[in-house]
Formats: sequence, C-alpha cells, structure tokens
Amino acid sequence: MSSPTASAPSPTTVPANPRSRVITASLVGTTIEFYDFYVYATAAVLVFPILFFPTGNETTALLASFGVFGAAMVARPLGAVVFGHFGDKFGRKATLVASLLTMGIATFLIGFLPTFNDIGLWAALMLLILRLAQGFALGGEWSGAALVATENAPAGKRAWYGTFPQLGAPLGFIIANTIFLLINFALPHPDGPAQRSEAFLAWGWRVPFLFSAVMVIIGLWVRLRLVESETFTKAEAKGAIRKFPLGETIRKHWWQLILGTFIMLATYVLFYLMTSFTLSYGTKAATETARTAAEAAGTPFDAATYVPGLGFGYTDFVIMQIIGVVFFGIFTLLSGPVADAIGRRKLLLWVTAAIALFGLTFNVFLLPQLDPMFTGALVQAFLIFGFMLMGATFGPMGAILPELFPTNVRYTGSAISYNVSSILGAALAPIVAVALWAATGGQPWLVGVYLTGSAVLTIIALALSKETKDVDYDDNLGLGETGSL
Repeated sequence: MSSPTASAPSPTTVPANPRSRVITASLVGTTIEFYDFYVYATAAVLVFPILFFPTGNETTALLASFGVFGAAMVARPLGAVVFGHFGDKFGRKATLVASLLTMGIATFLIGFLPTFNDIGLWAALMLLILRLAQGFALGGEWSGAALVATENAPAGKRAWYGTFPQLGAPLGFIIANTIFLLINFALPHPDGPAQRSEAFLAWGWRVPFLFSAVMVIIGLWVRLRLVESETFTKAEAKGAIRKFPLGETIRKHWWQLILGTFIMLATYVLFYLMTSFTLSYGTKAATETARTAAEAAGTPFDAATYVPGLGFGYTDFVIMQIIGVVFFGIFTLLSGPVADAIGRRKLLLWVTAAIALFGLTFNVFLLPQLDPMFTGALVQAFLIFGFMLMGATFGPMGAILPELFPTNVRYTGSAISYNVSSILGAALAPIVAVALWAATGGQPWLVGVYLTGSAVLTIIALALSKETKDVDYDDNLGLGETGSL
C-alpha cells in the first residue's frame, strides 16, 4: 500500500463530513424527534385523557390515551421498512431529512386539533392518525442518525460516536418537559400551584406542539449540510446496493433481526416505565386525597375500584424526573468509551443484569411512607438509579444494532430491530404497567417484575450474540456471493 508519495497529504484522507458536523447532525435531529415524542407522552398523561378520551373513569381514560400512544409503535416498523429501503438504496441524507419533516409536521398539527367537546370521536381519530405519522417518522429517524454517527466515526470510536444520537433522548425529554413546566408556571392556578391550570387544559398544552416547528427548521438546516458517508458510497461503487433491501435482510440476516429486537427489549421497557408510568403513578392522588376531593366536588367515589398513586404535584414530579434524566444523559455519554474499550456485549450483559435486579426493588422505592419527605427521597433515588441504568443500556445501542448488519442493509436491519422491539417493549409497557398497577390495588411490585422478565429475555439474546466491537465496516459491505446484483 506504500508509495513514493505516501507522505504527501491526499484529499481522500479528509473526512467528507467533519466531526463537528457529524455529531451535530446526529444529535440535533434525534433531540427534535424525541422532543416531539416526549411532548406527546407528557400530554398523554396530563391532557389527552381529559380532552380526547372522557370515558368517565380515570383508569380507562388513561388506558385509552396510552393505547393511542402505543399505536405509534405499531407504525414504527412500517416507517423502518420504508425509510430503511430508501436509506439503503439511495443514501442516508435525504432519508433523514424526510423523517424529520414528517415528524415535525405531524407534531405541529396536533397543536391545532379540536377536542372531544368540539367534534366528538373524530377528535380521537385525528389524534390517532397524527400519532401514527409520528411513529412512522421515528421508525426511520433513529437508524439514520445512528448510521450517520457510526459510519463517519474514527477507528475504535464507533460506540463513542454512536452515543450522540442517543443523547437526543435525554435532551429531548428535558427540553419538552421544561417547556411544559414553564407554561404551567406562567398560567394562573386558582386551586393552588399543585393543581392543573384550567388555562393549561384550554390552550396551554398546545404551545409545546407548535414550538416544534422552530426546532424542525434548525434540524433541517443542519442535516441539509451533510454529505453521504464514505461507507455507503464505497458500497455503492462496489455494486453492493440491493434493489430490495428488505428481502435481502429477511433472507440472509433474519437471525440478527431477532437478536437485535430482543437486545433492545429491556431498554425500551425501562425507558417507558421511567417516563410514562412513573409520571402516572407519581402524580395520581392517594385514596384519601381522592376521596376528599370527590366529596368536595359532590361526586361519587368508590374506594374499591380506585387505583391510588403517590400524590405528588405534576410540577414537583416532573422536576424530579428531569433531575433523573440528567443522569440519563451523563451515563449515555460515559457508556460509549466503556463499550469501545471492553465491548458492547460485555457492558450490556452487566447493565441488563443490573436492570433485572432493579425491577425487584419497585416496592422498596415506590411505596408511600409515613414521612412525605422520606417518600420523596426514595422516589428521587429510584428515578436517579433507573435513569443511570437507562443511559448505560441506551448508549451502546447506537453502535451494536448497526454493527449486526452489513452496509447494504444496515439501515433496514437496524431500523427494523429497533422498531419491532418498540412494539414488544414501548407500545405494551405503559398499558401493561397500568393494568398491573391496577391489579395490585395500587402497588407497583408487579410492574417491576415485568421489567425483570424483559431484562431476562435481553440477557438471553446477548448471550446468543457475538461481540461486534471489531466489525470492520469497510470489509462488511454486504457483497457476498451476489455482489453483482
């Protein structure tokens, strides 16, 4: 490979995408996408059960709201197939721009929706359609961002680069919930600051959805400056690109699809329990508080069917969640260098085992105590521990899932694994958690057992997989025996 002019600088050695552009494009886009998703998740707990699903029963209204929330996860694999097809066939850049636009437009339009009182069931149907569009877009977003990061990463730093699109999850959460908090603080609260503002229910909830338009414009500006990764252009030049990437993926890489799906499972279940379920459980009034409120309002109250929570005010609990999510972000970044040093599989085996143990502690941390301050301290510790584990497991996913597949089907394969897992984990987790919470009369221990079971399945998948740290993208283009196709 040496030559008399080897010491002379060559233009081909200069990365097509500078490091700062790669990091910014992968981080900004996923931050916006997760912001949009979190805005909906927060509204699904606080607003939509009241405005779009007024069933007359708090638990069934919450389940209906979470049902529409979970419907987006069903659309995500379809988005993975469509965006994966175009991403593997024509390149990553245009696909990333399209997914961002789709998500941004759907989120923006939710901010204009009429409610159940305006148009009846049509309001819920329109919300469902836009929620499906959100899920469809996110189905293509994550994998494209992960590929931009890892396919442009220097040798030995793929997991480190792969943590930057992952960092969009905690950043999106913090931005979305901070905006909700600021709106909540700014509006009048006639019944006290711990109660929901009527102005918030009337129009304040719409502002975070409308604000997404500003973030999308920023994201588009960053992503339009990208050029295609050298890994993809090399696969294209060598004839590795397939006419139908999905068929190639299913035919030749079905085992990697299964492994990737279950490797991601515990991460998804933990993620949605720590965000959606804990917000529902933490802000649901205790039985006596709910009874007193019902008597004051002159409405009937049935303690036998009421499912109690911890009774925190919305503002207080979201601030506690944001504190926990800061640790989510820190441990996401820390996981990258560790995964590069010891391997993705070894790190994830240890972290997933810790998640399984964590699932057995729900009744230790999440039951009300005699001293409300002690209850708050336990819940805050729970949120910090859970989000630390979330960062440690979520960070390496930006590297390990793409590394399971060759370049010519990497977008499709990683996207399908990531998003099919979203059905098994994210779509079902909030619904299963609420049902288990109700089944135990308000105790969370069965929800924790559910998390432990998911972690066991992920440990099995990791045990059956191979280490991917040393996979060479340049030698893993997907040519095989059909390189001329």
